[in-house]
Amino acid sequence: MLALPAHADVITGRVVAVADGDTITVRDAAHKDYKVRLSGIDAPEKAQPFGAAAKKSLSSLVSGKEVTVDLIRRDYYPHVVGRVLVYGLDVNLVQIERGMAWFFRHYQNEHPTEDSEKYMQAQNVAENKRIGLWADKNPTPPWEFRKQGRLNP
Repeated sequence: MLALPAHADVITGRVVAVADGDTITVRDAAHKDYKVRLSGIDAPEKAQPFGAAAKKSLSSLVSGKEVTVDLIRRDYYPHVVGRVLVYGLDVNLVQIERGMAWFFRHYQNEHPTEDSEKYMQAQNVAENKRIGLWADKNPTPPWEFRKQGRLNP
């Protein structure tokens, strides 16, 4: 199990790995690694169209950089789940704006209403402009892809 720093709502550290379009590893000053799932978004799985592009997009934003993770919760893997900021920029939002992730409405109640509204608006803009994964007429959301039992390569 991953232990969170005592009484902390934030993790600060350097991104040492990018697993996919919505999961990173952050190493804090004490050299503790945290697997972080970006909250409020769901990026295409590796085996899906745009899976590699989503990972590349996230890498361009955070690889090797100092980030702040506003913690929201722990998931069942156990990852920490949070909003990732690099130089004050909401990386989760940028992934949606680039058409590299869906706003994951299932968990929208975990976010401040303002963030949920920004994420939804960003997805609507990306979809209307056919940016990224929205270039496909009917992209398969990753949660449906996973239900079909497809695994990453």
